[in-house]
Amino acid sequence: MHWGRRGAAAADAPPLPRTAVELRDVTHAYGERTVLSDVTLTLTESRIGVIGANGSGKSTFARLLNGLVVPTAGTVLVDGLDTRTQVREVRRQVGFVFQDPDAQIVHPTVAEDVAFGPTNQGRPADEIARRVDEVLDRYGLDGHRDHPAHLLSGGQKQLLAIAGVLVMEPQRVVFDEPTTLLDLVNTRRVAQVIEGLRQDVVVVTHHLDLLAGFDRVLVFEDGRLAADGSPAETVPWYVARNA
Repeated sequence: MHWGRRGAAAADAPPLPRTAVELRDVTHAYGERTVLSDVTLTLTESRIGVIGANGSGKSTFARLLNGLVVPTAGTVLVDGLDTRTQVREVRRQVGFVFQDPDAQIVHPTVAEDVAFGPTNQGRPADEIARRVDEVLDRYGLDGHRDHPAHLLSGGQKQLLAIAGVLVMEPQRVVFDEPTTLLDLVNTRRVAQVIEGLRQDVVVVTHHLDLLAGFDRVLVFEDGRLAADGSPAETVPWYVARNA
C-alpha cells in the first residue's frame, strides 16, 4: 500500500514558488536536555519525509522550520528570513499542521476557525470569504461550516486543521505526525490530501508507506541526523536498524 506519489490535482495546477529552508549548525535544548545537535542541511525538495524513534528530535526539528521553536544555537533561514527575528514573515511561507488538531482549532465553528488565519493576515473580507468557501468545499467540510468545530470526528478535525493552514496559502507545509491519531480510513484520506497538494511538504511520520515516492527522507537518532537520502535508501536502513 503506497500513498506517496503526487496526484493529478497537484500535477495539473500551476506550481507555487519553491521554498528553501536552511539549518546552519543548529542545536536545541530544553533546559539541560539537548534534543538536537549540530544539524546543518538545506531543504529544497518538494516532498521530504522525517522519521525516527520517539524522542529522536524529529518533532523539534519540524517546529524549527517555521519558528515555533527557535534554536538554542545556530540559525534557521526560510528563503533568507531568520526564524528568530522574522517569524511573522517566515510563517507566511511555511505552515504547520500539528499531530493533535485540538491544539490547532481555536474558534467555535468550522468556518470561523478557517477564517482565523487570513483574518489575522489582514486580508480583505471578500477575499477571506472566497478562500474559506474554496477550502471548505475542497476538503468536504462545506456542509459543516456552522458546526461546532470540537464536535467533529477525529478525521474531520484533522481536515479542518489542514484547511486552516492551507487557506493562508503558504509555500511549504510541515506536518507533524498527521495520521498518528487516526484510523485507517482517515489515515488514507489525509495521505491523499498531502499527495494532492501543490505546496512543498515536510512530513514527520511513523507510517513509512506514506513516504513512497517522496524526494528525500531524513532519519533522526538521538538528536542527530543519522541518515539522509531517497526513501529507497533511508527507509530500509531505518527499518533494519530498528528490527
